[in-house]
Amino acid sequence: MIVKFKLNGESVEENVADDERALDFLRRIGMKSVKEGCGEGECGACTIIVDGKNVVSCLMLAAELDGTDVLTTEGLSKDGTLDPIQASFADIGAVQCGFCTPGMEMSAKALLIKNPKPSEEDIKKGLEGNLCRCTGYFKIIEAVKRAADKN
Repeated sequence: MIVKFKLNGESVEENVADDERALDFLRRIGMKSVKEGCGEGECGACTIIVDGKNVVSCLMLAAELDGTDVLTTEGLSKDGTLDPIQASFADIGAVQCGFCTPGMEMSAKALLIKNPKPSEEDIKKGLEGNLCRCTGYFKIIEAVKRAADKN
């Protein structure tokens, strides 16, 4: 089956298998920021934004991408300039091993699209489902606050 959609602002037209997950498909076409942590929709490492909403791509079929607008971490920076979320994660030191970072950034981006000035409670709720085994979340929450201030 052929899927046609926008990926990070570019038109994509690709052949996908009926049972291919969006996670595997996106990695196959070069989106290496989309990580597989659990394969069960529990860790958030594979989070992408589809039509403005954060989605775990391990639970989505590639065929479901047809006709959508998809954003991955690769699409956040523009012309070498980091998105405020990426810059804030770096500035605050919210990255340790980095495995969860793309999913965290995508959930934060989806939150800021919906709510540009979130409270700390909104941020915590927006990051639910994204697990980090290194940081303890304090710096991640601070990075999202800083990114919100830059918007």
